Amino acid sequence: MMELWMLLLLLHLHLGNSPRIKDGEEVGSLNVSCVSLPAPLSVSISSFNMQHILSFLPGPGTPSDTHFTVEVVHLRKNSWRQVSGCLELLAEQTCNLTMVFKDPYDHYQARIKAFTSNQTSNWTLSGVFQPLSDTVLEPPDVTLSGCGNCLIVQLAVPARKLLQNLQLKELYKRVIFHVQRTRDGAQFTLNLPYNDKNEITYLQPGVEYCVTVSARGLFNSNYIPSKPYCAFTSPPSSKSSNALYVVFILLGVFCMLGFLFIGLVVYGSQLSSELITEHLPRSLLNTFIQGRQHRRAQLEFSGHFSASQLHGSANCLLMAHSPVQALKSSSEQGAGDCALALT
Repeated sequence: MMELWMLLLLLHLHLGNSPRIKDGEEVGSLNVSCVSLPAPLSVSISSFNMQHILSFLPGPGTPSDTHFTVEVVHLRKNSWRQVSGCLELLAEQTCNLTMVFKDPYDHYQARIKAFTSNQTSNWTLSGVFQPLSDTVLEPPDVTLSGCGNCLIVQLAVPARKLLQNLQLKELYKRVIFHVQRTRDGAQFTLNLPYNDKNEITYLQPGVEYCVTVSARGLFNSNYIPSKPYCAFTSPPSSKSSNALYVVFILLGVFCMLGFLFIGLVVYGSQLSSELITEHLPRSLLNTFIQGRQHRRAQLEFSGHFSASQLHGSANCLLMAHSPVQALKSSSEQGAGDCALALT
């Protein structure tokens, strides 16, 4: 009798779990298999001004009703623990780990997995993270003003208290100033210790410069530059006043040239009249005197020549009628002279 009841019970269980067929189609069946969910992707921890955020992407084919849970580990303790507030994240949410990573000098790691009511995925690990070296420091607020041939750069960091009584300002150890001259693009870089007030010297007066500021911590080189801040070293002269100044200079030059030209014309006319009244009669007088002297010289020469001829003729006549006989040579010479005189 007991065996009969056991057979009936087994038959009932078999018929209850078998699929029901309606109109030639299978209506339902008992499914006891468990399929694993896709693991999350692109798990990373980003940090900005010591604010640490874990982000991720759901794996391909993840159901819409899937949730995600996050755990972290302190590498020195090597024990995973859940993060409150990140136990049932949705696909578009992130996990804030700022209060979990309490020691800024230590190393941490996070992991995340997907789960539903009856399914789960494998864990996906993030990279090792150290808050102090992996955080990115935002640039401080900048106020720029000119001081003649220099620039005054005022810096201000938000007053924010971090864990372990650490102030955000204490993380700013050095400041990089990138200075560029607007006129021609000439530029240089200064790496200085952090100070609230900084002076950039040896600049040109009345010239505009643009300054970009970047802050660096003691243990990291992750930084983002600020926007350019521009100012003149000293107030530049306005363009209108410069143009008016140039116009006045040109007018002055033209007036001086005009006065000089008028003076030259007046002086030239006076000089010409003096030359006409003084130098022209004197030149005529000189010409007249030179003409008289030349005529006198001609007359004197002609008179001297006539007297010589008369004297020679008289000598010849005396020699012709003289009873005294001269020497032969003398007579011959006298006869020659007389012949020359007669001719």
